[in-house]
Amino acid sequence: MILTGPEIARQVGSGRIKIEPFDESRLSPNSYDFLLGREICWYEDEVLDCRRENRVTYAPIPDEGMTLRPGKIYLAGTSERMGSEFYVPIIRARSSIARLGLFVHVTADLIDIGSINNWTLQLHAVQPVTIYPEMRIGQVTFWCTEGEIKLYDGKYQNSTRPMPSMIHRDFTAV
Repeated sequence: MILTGPEIARQVGSGRIKIEPFDESRLSPNSYDFLLGREICWYEDEVLDCRRENRVTYAPIPDEGMTLRPGKIYLAGTSERMGSEFYVPIIRARSSIARLGLFVHVTADLIDIGSINNWTLQLHAVQPVTIYPEMRIGQVTFWCTEGEIKLYDGKYQNSTRPMPSMIHRDFTAV
């Protein structure tokens, strides 16, 4: 079951959903529009390796915008710190952004229950597209759970900036 916009607002008010800062004007019938943060990063190497830490370059997104190029994955954060210990968030691009050929959070749209962070977005442009800090880029929906809840406590918990992949840690832990 998906929460409606008014129910999202009620749950934010009760503390069961965290959206900081929260702006009621960004509620939709069944989602909340979130903003692109002010920092972005990208991998330095052309070939990425799952068994090692891949080098990244961080940069601010200029107020006058930054053009994303095809053939590269960019990592940017949400402006808001969001999450819930009671509902499962799912994030997607806003349809206006998708219509420009910008994929937001390319393949990992399910956020674990208990993951409360500034979430990292994986951005991929089909053709060159210019983005701006604090623009409405995506939407989050909140879903009810069934069964025992085990909260997320993984390697990306408490992120405050875009986080590159840490899959290499999975190999060293085996």
